[in-house]
Amino acid sequence: MCQTCRSRRFIAHAEIHSLSIAHVDCDAFYCSVEKRDDPSIRNKPVVVGGGRRGVVSAACYHARVYGVRSAMPMFQALKLCPDAVVVKGNMDKYAYEGGRIRDMMRELTPLVEPLSIDEAFLDLTGTERLHGRSPAQSLIKLQNDILKEIGVTVSIGLSYNKFLAKTASDLDKPNGFAVLGEEDAQAFLAKQSVGFIYGIGPAFAAKLEKSGLRTIADVRRRSDKDMAQRFGEAGLRLARLARGEDHRRVNPVSDRKSVSAETTFNTDISDLEQLKDKLWQVCLKTADRSKAKNLAGRTVTLKLKTAQFKSISRRRTLQQPVQLADVIFSELEPLLEAEVDGYKSYRLIGAGISGLSAPVGDVADMLDIKSAKRGAAERASDIARAKFGPDAVTTGRGLRLRQAKAKNIAESLPSKPKFED
Repeated sequence: MCQTCRSRRFIAHAEIHSLSIAHVDCDAFYCSVEKRDDPSIRNKPVVVGGGRRGVVSAACYHARVYGVRSAMPMFQALKLCPDAVVVKGNMDKYAYEGGRIRDMMRELTPLVEPLSIDEAFLDLTGTERLHGRSPAQSLIKLQNDILKEIGVTVSIGLSYNKFLAKTASDLDKPNGFAVLGEEDAQAFLAKQSVGFIYGIGPAFAAKLEKSGLRTIADVRRRSDKDMAQRFGEAGLRLARLARGEDHRRVNPVSDRKSVSAETTFNTDISDLEQLKDKLWQVCLKTADRSKAKNLAGRTVTLKLKTAQFKSISRRRTLQQPVQLADVIFSELEPLLEAEVDGYKSYRLIGAGISGLSAPVGDVADMLDIKSAKRGAAERASDIARAKFGPDAVTTGRGLRLRQAKAKNIAESLPSKPKFED
């Protein structure tokens, strides 16, 4: 056992003690947390998602063997892997555990750049004297500590820039630790296809191949000027990454682009009033999330997905940033009305805000004299719900939804037996 990082694993690389940029990625994070909490599914294929009509949010490595992937329709995933255990998922739990892992990262260095709930870049330059060990040793200790304290595994890539660190973290999953130094990065990249580089999608890869650029070695034979003229900014970026060049710094300040919520229906809906009820629910979730983060947005967005899986987005930019559910709903309601004709059915609806900033006060509709009162009422209900629970205060629309849900539950229960005298 290494006496510095307390690991029984040994990694040999000529540059390992001179590299300090890392990418840490939790392995099948949502599924790993669910398996940790339910030992009965630990050795089974697990899929986290929203039921048969939803989509796959995450799939464990066992399920991935069958071809199950994130964003895949759930019915398709279950066709590929009929024995999969489907877990609805709990974002609050995942966010909490992700926060714990991020706190452990920040104990090593303040330069932590989160990419999502379960992955981040770290810059450990200059931390040797602070921790009494090299960045590589600190990272191996972090990997072991996360497994011991959180109960999930992470894969780590270590290199001299962000691009190569992220590339390395994918090389030895799960629970891996891979290193790409300056000596081996060039040779490693040369034999990879152009689609290997993160951000190169199938369409761009096909365009590159038509131009005779099938591998990264092919790209290196072209000048930056040629790549920029042929493919614009994306071509110049590709030329630089093909040489292993990435000068981006690890930035601990990550700007959130949007706040949103969406829901997939159990059955397709074409009725406008039912869709409005669903819209209100996602507007309320969006508002709650934006308030929790003290954010407001100038652009409101409506998202719909038809029964044929066609995605529709409609947005409206406002004079001032908003965060109230009532305002978000009132702005999106006419956009929804314009899309619904009573014939077309929808399987998903979402609401979001973007163009984020700090709130500047509630926006009242000058043509609706009651809007300011509704805004004040919503703020009051937020306080009550925070103190007494989510069902402490319910709006008229929300109350009708709760009553309908209770009725459906009651009707699904078996009737009481009748006895004759």
